[in-house]
Amino acid sequence: MYKKYFKRLFDILFSVILIIILSPVMVVTYILVMIFLGLPVIFKQERPGLNEKIFLIYKFKTMNSNKDINGILLPDDTRLTTFGKIIRRLSLDELPQFFNVLKGDMSFIGPRPLLNEYLVLYNEEQRKRHNVRPGITGWAQVNGRNSISWEEKFKLDEYYTENISLVLDIKIVWLTIMKILKRSDVSSDTYVTMEKFKG
Repeated sequence: MYKKYFKRLFDILFSVILIIILSPVMVVTYILVMIFLGLPVIFKQERPGLNEKIFLIYKFKTMNSNKDINGILLPDDTRLTTFGKIIRRLSLDELPQFFNVLKGDMSFIGPRPLLNEYLVLYNEEQRKRHNVRPGITGWAQVNGRNSISWEEKFKLDEYYTENISLVLDIKIVWLTIMKILKRSDVSSDTYVTMEKFKG
């Protein structure tokens, strides 16, 4: 009942409320990103969502657009600025995803939407993550986020898809708030964000 009806209702209700309440923060963040990183302010990228349907995810840009002499973007760790690191550590880059939630592309709670290129690499168990809407935060995020291995992350995502409940979602929301306040698990031990999944 919760998964089929109320979860989406809560997503709509809380996305509207949070967009209204946090609109001043989003406006200030927009202006600061424009000043420090330039236009465009919003980073858009195709990601697979529910039933592997492709959608555009929205985030505040945290990297500059510097390229090498061949016109290829420099590595992430070179383009991620000090300002960008602050935006990520405070999770302000995720705020535009409230609009993804309102549109129905995402939920507040669910497996994080990964890159399209990973779709061909999933086994049947890993593919179960697309049986639900992807989330801004999820069970994997509050249990390690980018500091755990891909194998652990997929197991946690699979657990969530098979055990969705209001109680579990409330627990994830609470643990997410604690993670943000502690500013923990933003990066992996070896990469500035998370190393690529290789199957």
